[in-house]
Amino acid sequence: MTPSDLKDLVRTIPDFPKAGIQFRDITTLLGHGAGFAASIEWLAEKVDGSEAIAGMEARGFIFGAAVAARLGLPFLPIRKPGKLPCEVNGVDYELEYGIDRLEMDPGSVTNGQKVAIVDDLLATGGTALAATELLRQSGAHVEKAAFVIDLPDLRGSKKLAAQSVGVHCLMEFEGD
Repeated sequence: MTPSDLKDLVRTIPDFPKAGIQFRDITTLLGHGAGFAASIEWLAEKVDGSEAIAGMEARGFIFGAAVAARLGLPFLPIRKPGKLPCEVNGVDYELEYGIDRLEMDPGSVTNGQKVAIVDDLLATGGTALAATELLRQSGAHVEKAAFVIDLPDLRGSKKLAAQSVGVHCLMEFEGD
């Protein structure tokens, strides 16, 4: 399937979660077996050469774990606060209207390990930047990130590139 075919499998829901937002719903892509498999294959090609795959809760778990399995690599879950039963490394980051936090088990990364980030959507880049910082604080070498969807108007890919992370996006949707 081509990237255009895969883009056609993403449903757009207007005015969700609030008026003026065009929500890009990947559940229709996930529900199409061949489309989901093609998406995983595309993402895996972009992060090949990595030694582990990290994905952020929650949809990054879906794509990241599938890519890790496809490549035979470890999957590193980047979690929301309070979800891990061990000592964690954490990083706070700014949202549009507040602060959030990501955490991970620091023992899941070896010093200098090449880790790629995989997620469903890149918008402002806040979550991906926080994950990059967290992984790097834990000793990982983060150079690659792959996303199913990019919203280029929100400039997340440019922010990641400024942190020396190569960004690959399967498809783009203009606007918010």
